Amino acid sequence: MTRTLVLTVDRDNDLGIKTAIRGPVVGRRQVLTAALKLGIADPEESDTNAILGALSQHDNLSEISAEEDEVEIAILTGDEKVGIRSDRAIAAQLEEVVAAFQPDKAILVTDGAEDESVLPIIQSQVRIDHVEKIIVKQSKGIEGTYYYIVKALEDPKWRAKIMIPFGLVLAILGLGIMLPQEIGGIVIGALPLVSGLYIFSKGAGIETTVNRVIQEMRDNADAAMFSSLLWTATLFSAIFAVAEGYRAYGDFVTTEETSILWLQAVHSALAWMVIAFLTSTAGFMFLRLRRGSFSGRLIVLGIFGMVVYSFVNAALTISIDVLKGNSYEFSVSQIITDLGYPLIWVVVLWMATTIKSTLQAKQAQSDRYWGI
Repeated sequence: MTRTLVLTVDRDNDLGIKTAIRGPVVGRRQVLTAALKLGIADPEESDTNAILGALSQHDNLSEISAEEDEVEIAILTGDEKVGIRSDRAIAAQLEEVVAAFQPDKAILVTDGAEDESVLPIIQSQVRIDHVEKIIVKQSKGIEGTYYYIVKALEDPKWRAKIMIPFGLVLAILGLGIMLPQEIGGIVIGALPLVSGLYIFSKGAGIETTVNRVIQEMRDNADAAMFSSLLWTATLFSAIFAVAEGYRAYGDFVTTEETSILWLQAVHSALAWMVIAFLTSTAGFMFLRLRRGSFSGRLIVLGIFGMVVYSFVNAALTISIDVLKGNSYEFSVSQIITDLGYPLIWVVVLWMATTIKSTLQAKQAQSDRYWGI
């Protein structure tokens, strides 16, 4: 006997929001009722087509299956805030359905890529034999295209994705044109810079990390308060670094050569850069401590930042001095004077790494939690 489970997923919980039906919905009669209620509540909802597609798949399997085989259908619903919360709800409902029906395999019916993104969650509990995507046939005329664009803009999710970026671009362009030429050029020039940074963050996965941090802050309000204060200090430190570099540039622009000028500017801003780095690291540390997932790597990372800072600071000091025409004395005492602090931070980094590795080894050998 083979048990087949036909699944359809409503990740953003349109079914619950529009019909007050809570998932999971199990059984052909219950699923058909849910499809009718959702279709009446919102005839343009694509999830209705996915549910009807799942019902069609269920009926076809029931007709061709052997008498001893069993076919069941279920709707899994997520949450309006698509993300961790919705995926956890889907995983919990799937676990409930699998425990009750105990399927040997499953068929997933979806209406788009958003619902298909939960495929790994489903595969972790039941084998997926087939994925069917329901695509609604639309008219190909210009009027039909215009209609669907308008309806997409009325959807809050699509409106936020399309209109907010477009509106920001127009606002920045308009502001740049209205402001004086020097300032307006900077504002307009910042537009491709910000857009490029956003595209880079999407490609590098930084956006996912930021969303995870925001979710951690929501889950840990106390730690989020301290972390927010530290990240505010990070922001101001970064602003101070730019301001200090600009001030140094203005002070030396008429008296120093170009190479020395830029080194002086970077050297003046370096301390504020390090403060920004350390405060941001401390902010992450508070969140990890609150969650109980602190691994000690952030402490090592902070000390490593101090190592880099001390070496860069020494290198800039020596480079500026040499470019001004002063000869560098290669003696033991001079090298110790210039590289003393960097070497001390190297020793501190080695000690921190050793202590972290030792405590992790002890923790692995016992059930006691050492906080590392």
